[in-house]
Amino acid sequence: MSLEIDIILSAEAWDSFDGLGKLTRDCVEASLAASGAKLAEGCEISVTFCDDAEIQALNAEWRGKDKPTNVLSFPTPGPLSTRPLLGDIVIAYETVAGEAAEQEKTLREHTAHMVIHGFLHLIGYDHETAAEAEEMEGLERRIASRLGLRDPYAGEAAGEEEEAGELNEGHVDTI
Repeated sequence: MSLEIDIILSAEAWDSFDGLGKLTRDCVEASLAASGAKLAEGCEISVTFCDDAEIQALNAEWRGKDKPTNVLSFPTPGPLSTRPLLGDIVIAYETVAGEAAEQEKTLREHTAHMVIHGFLHLIGYDHETAAEAEEMEGLERRIASRLGLRDPYAGEAAGEEEEAGELNEGHVDTI
């Protein structure tokens, strides 16, 4: 099974992030392996690394929230096994960097978590209910551990979001 990952840098701030392409590929591949999802042969995703202004415009248009967020996922409709385009992930530099500093994480760790989180949304995971959040967060923890990263939810109870360092990822059902 092959999965093509198109990485788009649309904000200069990401230019200084050494190894961003490899990190993105490693996170997507580890997420796919851990989830056991069956994708269409030759499936493709795009991951755009942007700034807060770009993600704010998308968040306003697709979620009705006129503010920046850390990550948005745009899954294409249909069964995973028949989708040639899995969807798009968009990650904002300023928000992710700010959250990393607030949560005492490295930018690399937090970016990895955003890629993992965004990819899991593309393959059908969500956190709308406590049970969904527990399942998704557990999977995120296992993936992070396999990649040698710290627990992305350290200090939080499963299914809860911290008020100050709240993860405000967005999931858009269709594009």
